[in-house]
Amino acid sequence: MKWRPFFIPVQSMDTALARELIAKTPQEALFIIDVRQPGEYEQGHIPGARLIPVGELDSRVAEIPVDKPVLVYCAMGGRSRMAAQILSGRGFPEVIDLAGGFKAWKGVTAVGLPDQGLSLFSGSESIDEVLAAAYSIEDGLRDFYHTMAGKAANHLTADLFEKLAAIEVKHQDRIYETYMTMAERPMARERFVAERVDGVIEGGMTTDEYIARFSPDMTSTVDIISLAISIEAQAMDLYSRASEKIAAGTGGKALALLADEERAHIRELGKLLDTLVKVKG
Repeated sequence: MKWRPFFIPVQSMDTALARELIAKTPQEALFIIDVRQPGEYEQGHIPGARLIPVGELDSRVAEIPVDKPVLVYCAMGGRSRMAAQILSGRGFPEVIDLAGGFKAWKGVTAVGLPDQGLSLFSGSESIDEVLAAAYSIEDGLRDFYHTMAGKAANHLTADLFEKLAAIEVKHQDRIYETYMTMAERPMARERFVAERVDGVIEGGMTTDEYIARFSPDMTSTVDIISLAISIEAQAMDLYSRASEKIAAGTGGKALALLADEERAHIRELGKLLDTLVKVKG
């Protein structure tokens, strides 16, 4: 390895600007790289980030697109700065180093290894199979929120869970509409649901796993919205990773659009959370 890349100046961006960039940039227009180790990534990562440990960067550079901005981060900024310098030295035109790394992130996160949930997508699915899997994922979350409503400690939090469940029904409507316009031989919705839906929750985790991981206070609307944001981040992460896995054709594009829709939903939930925190404060 040559020493020259370590002295190439690179663009640095603080976490506030990075969150804004990610929020306003479509899934397919920005490539995010996590250069930490798999165990670090598993504990928490920026949704949609590709795991390429810095020690593997040199041999996996072909995985990184040169025609879009590349955002690189690590734990605190040291490894990512080195990675950004290496990529700049390799001729990548727009490489951004996340200042402060994941420790300073303070944005939505996803958990799990890069292959979590990807068993739903082999990479060879037709567009109708991709949308059927997405519909099934959304149905899993709708059922999750409905189940949590039954566990809620009071009617206010129960109502909030039911509203979240209703939003997932709207997501399903959107997916089915897309299916009807893109599938070669679309089924009637009743048959589509009966034959395709398999009850997988968004992000590939079970209800019990979510409860155990996030331990929400069932009397707190702030905790419930925070939980919803975390779960939607898992969905966005899964759709993002799956869109890369089946990038060819309309299936990958459909999943990238679903990731963008989840990102928009997270923004709306974040605004609601900000309102609740201000009221509480």
